[in-house]
Amino acid sequence: MHLLAAQAGTIADGSEAIDLRQSPADVVVLSAADTEIACLAAAAGRLGSAAPSLRLANLLRLAHPMSVDLYAERTARHAKLIVVRLLGGASYWRHGVERLAALAREHGIPLAALPGDDRPDAELDTLSTLEPAERHRLWRYLVEGGAENAANFLLACQAILAGSAMPPEARPILKAGMLDRRVTTKADAPVAAVVFYRALVQSGQTGAVEALCDALAARGLSPLPVYVTSLKDEVSVATLRALFAGHPPEVVVNLTGFAVGAAGGTVLDEGGAPVLQAVLGSMSEAEWRASPRGLGARDLAMGVALPEIDGRVFAGAVAFKSAARWDATCETDIVRHEPVASRVAHVADLAANWVRLRRTPTSERRIAMVLANYPNRDGRIANGVGLDTPAGAAEALRAMRVAGYDLGDRPPADGAALVRHLLEGPTNAGHHGRAVREWLTPDSYRRFFDALPETVRGAVTERWGSPERDPMFVEGRGFALPLARFGNVAVGVQPARGYNIDPKATYHSPDLVPPHNYLAFHAWIRGGFGAHAVVHMGKHGNLEWLPGKALALSEECFPEAVLGPLPNVYPFIVNDPGEGTQAKRRNAAVIVDHLTPPLTRAESYGPSRELEALVDEYYEAAQGDPRREKLLKKRILDLVADIGLDRDAGLVEADDEGERLEKLDSYLCELKEMQIRDGLHVFGCAPEGRLLTDLVVALARVPRGFAPGDASLQRAIAADLALGLDPLDCRMGEPWAGPRPDALRALSGEPWRTAGDTVERIELLAAGLVAGATQADAAWTATRAVVAEIETRLRPSVERSGPAEIAGLLRALDGRFLAPGPSGAPTRGRPDVLPTGRNFFSVDTRSVPTETAWALGRKSAELLCLRHAQDHGEPLRTVGLTAWGTANMRTGGDDIAQALALIGAKPVWEAASRRVSGFEVIPPASLGRPRVDVTLRVSGFFRDAFPEQIALFDRAVRAVGALDEDVGDNPIAGRMREEAAALVAAGFSGREAARRAGFRVFGSKPGSYGAGLQALIDERGWETKADLAEAYLVWGSYAYGAGQEGEADRAGFERRLSLVEAVVQNQDNREHDLLDSDDYYQFEGGMTAAAESLAARRPAIYHNDHSRPERPVVRALEEEIGRVVRARAANPKWIAGVMRHGYKGAFEMAATVDYLFAFAATTGAVLDHHWEAVYRAYLLDEEVAAFVAANNPAALAEMRERFREAVERGLWRPRANSLALSLEEA
Repeated sequence: MHLLAAQAGTIADGSEAIDLRQSPADVVVLSAADTEIACLAAAAGRLGSAAPSLRLANLLRLAHPMSVDLYAERTARHAKLIVVRLLGGASYWRHGVERLAALAREHGIPLAALPGDDRPDAELDTLSTLEPAERHRLWRYLVEGGAENAANFLLACQAILAGSAMPPEARPILKAGMLDRRVTTKADAPVAAVVFYRALVQSGQTGAVEALCDALAARGLSPLPVYVTSLKDEVSVATLRALFAGHPPEVVVNLTGFAVGAAGGTVLDEGGAPVLQAVLGSMSEAEWRASPRGLGARDLAMGVALPEIDGRVFAGAVAFKSAARWDATCETDIVRHEPVASRVAHVADLAANWVRLRRTPTSERRIAMVLANYPNRDGRIANGVGLDTPAGAAEALRAMRVAGYDLGDRPPADGAALVRHLLEGPTNAGHHGRAVREWLTPDSYRRFFDALPETVRGAVTERWGSPERDPMFVEGRGFALPLARFGNVAVGVQPARGYNIDPKATYHSPDLVPPHNYLAFHAWIRGGFGAHAVVHMGKHGNLEWLPGKALALSEECFPEAVLGPLPNVYPFIVNDPGEGTQAKRRNAAVIVDHLTPPLTRAESYGPSRELEALVDEYYEAAQGDPRREKLLKKRILDLVADIGLDRDAGLVEADDEGERLEKLDSYLCELKEMQIRDGLHVFGCAPEGRLLTDLVVALARVPRGFAPGDASLQRAIAADLALGLDPLDCRMGEPWAGPRPDALRALSGEPWRTAGDTVERIELLAAGLVAGATQADAAWTATRAVVAEIETRLRPSVERSGPAEIAGLLRALDGRFLAPGPSGAPTRGRPDVLPTGRNFFSVDTRSVPTETAWALGRKSAELLCLRHAQDHGEPLRTVGLTAWGTANMRTGGDDIAQALALIGAKPVWEAASRRVSGFEVIPPASLGRPRVDVTLRVSGFFRDAFPEQIALFDRAVRAVGALDEDVGDNPIAGRMREEAAALVAAGFSGREAARRAGFRVFGSKPGSYGAGLQALIDERGWETKADLAEAYLVWGSYAYGAGQEGEADRAGFERRLSLVEAVVQNQDNREHDLLDSDDYYQFEGGMTAAAESLAARRPAIYHNDHSRPERPVVRALEEEIGRVVRARAANPKWIAGVMRHGYKGAFEMAATVDYLFAFAATTGAVLDHHWEAVYRAYLLDEEVAAFVAANNPAALAEMRERFREAVERGLWRPRANSLALSLEEA
C-alpha cells in the first residue's frame, strides 16, 4: 500500500492512505469542520499553558482505513481523552469511529463521539465511553460555538483529565444574523441574499462570502449576507424569515447544505425568488483545476445532489480550501476557504442575470428557444424523447404570447408551420439555397471568441482552424445561423457538435471540441440577440455533454464557455433523471419536467390476429375433428414459418408440434399485452379520452405502495372475482380452467381458452372502470379501493400535468422559484412523479444500491446464470454489463446490484439511514454457483454521479479476486492471478500488476461522454464491423477504480472484452424500447462488436426486462428485437399514433429504422423478416408512405436510403424479388 506523509501546508481528501505524523497529546479532537478546528486552535493559543496538550485533525483526511489505523496507533492510543465530532452520524466515518471506540475500550481512554449538529445521536452515544453528563457538556460547547465556548471546551477537557471543577456551561450565542458589512448600494437595488454557516463568522473565515457580496454589489445588486446555524434550526429559519420580510430577495445564493423541506418548501424559496446553490469546495484550487470530476463524493452529495431535492439551481463552486498556516501547537493545518475570482464572478453573473430576467417586463424579454437536431439531418429536427417537440414548442410559444411576450406579427400557428419555417433557413444540413435570416458578422464573432479563455480558443483553433474554414461561414457576411426570430423570441436549431463535418477524422475524439459555428450560434444568442434566458426544448441537446469537468465547472469547461451565465430553462421528460441532472449540474438548468407519451396495449393485428383465430379454431377442432385439426396445424405452422414467427417465438425442431403450438399461443398472448406508446406527448397538453384512460390503466397496473388503493388494479380485479390468477405473472398460453364470471364474459365474444384470454378480459374491465363506462360491484372491495385512488389521485395528477407544464415554464421564465419534484418512470410504481411541470430531482446516491434494487438485481443475476446454462450447457463465467446513470437513478441501482450479485458479493446498509456502508462476500456454499467475472462499462454520467458505487464494486471485485478459492468456483481470482503473473513477466512490479489485473470498471475518457458509434453510423463512416468495434474500444478504454479517475488502459479493456461470454443490458421500464434510442445500440451493440472482433466469436447477448421489479425476465437480444418489431415498430396501432403528430411522427419512424439498422450492424441480431415487417409497414403501405412524404419528405428519403444501405451491406437479404425491386425504385 502506497503511503503519503502529510506535510505542513498541504490539503488532502483522504483518497490515499496518509500518515499525519502527529505526536501524542493528552487530548485528541477530530472534526470534519475546518472552521471548528481553526476556532479550537485559536482558543488553545489564547489559553496557553491553561489548555491541555492538544492534537487537532480533520477526519476527512483519515478517510482511508490505513490512515485511521496509523493515526490510532501513533497518536490516539496515547491520548487521555478523544473527542470525535461527526456530521451525519457514524455512517460517514464508520471504520474510523469504530476503530477509535475499540481502542478506547481496550486502553481505558474516555471517548466522546459527538453529533456534528445540534441533534442527539443514539448510535454515537453507544460508541462513546465518556460519562453522559460530561459528553453532553462538551457537545454543547461545540454546538453553541464561538471563542468563549471553544475556550471553555478545552478547559472542560482539562477538568475531565484532572478531575477538577468544570468551567461555566456553554453560553448560547446568536444562532443567526447579518454579516457586518459597509457596502453602499442604490436604495432601490434588487436584494441578493447570501446565506452561509455561522461557523464561518465564528472562525473569521468569511472571505469567500465577502468576495461574493462584493461581486454582487458590483453588478448593481444589494447583498444581504445572513449567517445561520443550519436551515433546520428554528431560530435560524425565523431569523431568515424576518430578514426576508423586510428585505425581500430577488435571488438567493445559498452556501449551506440541504434543508429538504416539505414538498420542496424551505424558508429560502418562500418568497418565490430563484435559489442558486454554490459550494465551498473541500479540495484545494489546484486539485479542483486538475480534477476531471470537479468535486469529491462528499461535496457531490452534500453540496449538489441533496440541495437539488430543495429545488436549487447549482451554480458551481466559489472557493476552495487553502492551508493558511501551520499551527505547531496543535500540529495541524489551519485551513480556510479562499475565493476563486472567476468562480465568484460566474455565480454573481448568474444571479444578476436571473434578477435581470425577473425585472424585465414580459413584453421586453428576449427568449431563445433551442431545438435539438440529431442525427444532423433535415428529417430529424426538434429531437425530444417522447415529445412532439414542434407541437410542444408551438404550445409554449402560444402560452408565452398570451402571457404578454412579444412574438411579432406572424408567430407559427402550429408545430408544422414552425418546422416549415425553420427548414426554409439554414440547418445542420447546410445553408446554400436557404433563406438566411440571422447572421453573425466576423467582427462580432471575433470579439466573442477573443473573450474566451485561451485554452478554449486554442483547442477550437487547433481542431477546426480559422473561423473562415467553417462550413457555415460565408465570405463577407459571417456565420449563417440556423435561427428564426418571432418578435422577441428566437427559435433555433442546435448546431451539430462537429462529428458530421469529418466523421472519419473525428470518431477517435471522444472529447471533440465544438466548431466555430457552434460558438457563433451561442454568441448571437448571448450578444447579438441579447437573450434574457434560453429554453432547451426536450431531451436532450448536446450542450451539457461538451468536454469539461463533471460538475463545479471552470471557465475553461466548454458548457460554461459556450452558454455563459445565462438562465437556462429545460423542458425534460420526467422518466429520465440522469440526463436531466446532467443539464442541471453542468449548465445550471431549471428542469420543467413533462409527461411520458400516452401508453397502451399492443393488441393484435394482421398476421398475428389471423394466427390467433387459427389457433383458437385448431383447439376447437382438437376436441373432435382430427382431419380439420391436422389441416389447421399445418396451416398455422406454415404461416408461422412464412413470417418468421417461429424464430421470434423460440419454436425449435426438437419440440413436438403440440409444444410448438403452446409456445406460439403464449407468445401471441404476450405480444398482445405488451405496453407500447400511443403517439407522443405534447408539452402543455394532458392526454384526453381513450389516451387518458389507457395511460391511467398503465399507471395502475403495477403496485405503487402498500395501501389498499396502491394495489395493482388488475390484481385487485382478479382477487375480487376469485380467479386464482396473477395477471402480472402468469403463463399466458396455459389452458384456462378457472371461473368465467359474467363481469368478464360480457366484455368479449372471442374464445376464452387460455390464461391470456382471461388477462385480456381483465384489461378490458380495467379500462372500463377507469373510463367510467363500468361501475365496480359493491362486493369488489379491493377493486373499489384502487378505483377510488384512481379517481382522487392518479387521473387528476395526469390531467393537471398539461397545464402545470405550461405554468412551470412561464414561472421559470418569470425568474421565479420552480418547485421541485421527484423523477422516475411513472409506470414502474412511481405516481409520485406526477403531476409534471416541476423541477425534478434524482436520488440520494449514498443509498444506492437500495435493498429493493438488490432484491431485483440478485434475482435477475440468478435468472441470467440459469438462462445461459440452458442456452449453452455450461456455467456463465464472464459478463460484460453496461451501467447507465439514468437507469440506476430511476431504479436505485439495479445494474450495480446485479453486478455485485454476479460476482458473489452483497451490499451492506447502515441500520438507521439505510445508506450503503460497504459489502460482504457471499461464501461459495451460500452462492450455490460459480462466481461470474463482470466487466462494467459505465456511461459518462454514471461515472460522474456514482463515484462511490464505482469504488464499491471495484473494492468488492478485488476482494473476491484475492480469495483462496477453487478456480472452478472463482474464475475471477484465477484470472487476476494469471494476468498479474503475465504483467510481472512483462516488467511491471507485483503491486502494479495486481492493480492492473484487477480493473473491472471502464468508461469514457475523463471529461467526455458517449460510446463513439453514433457519428459513424449516422454519417456512414464505417466499412466493416471492426471499425465499429474500434470506435467502442477507443471511447471506452479508460479504467476506473483503485484510486484511478480514468486511466487509459486499452490493453486491459481488450483483455476483459476478449473473454466475455455474455453481453448484458438491462431495461428498467416499458415507457420506451431498444429501438427508441441510440444508447442501446451504442453500448449493447458496441460491446458486442468489440467482443466479437477481439475473440473472433460473437458472445451471447441478453437484453433483460426489469420493468416489473418483482418479475425480471431474461431474454436474448434477438428475442427482444422481435418483440419490439412486432408489438411496436410494425404495429398499425403505434403507426396510427405517431401519424397524429405529422413531422415528428415521421421522424419517429425514421429513428426506428436507424436504430434497427445500427443493431444489425453491430450485433447481427436483426433478422430478415424484421426488416421486411418494418419495410412493408412504412414504405409499402401506401397510406403511411404518403403521410411521411407529405409531412417529412426528408425522413422518407432517409428511410429509403437506410433500407438500401442495409441491403448493400448484407444486413438484410430481401427474400422477395418484389421487395428488392421496390428498393431499387425507391
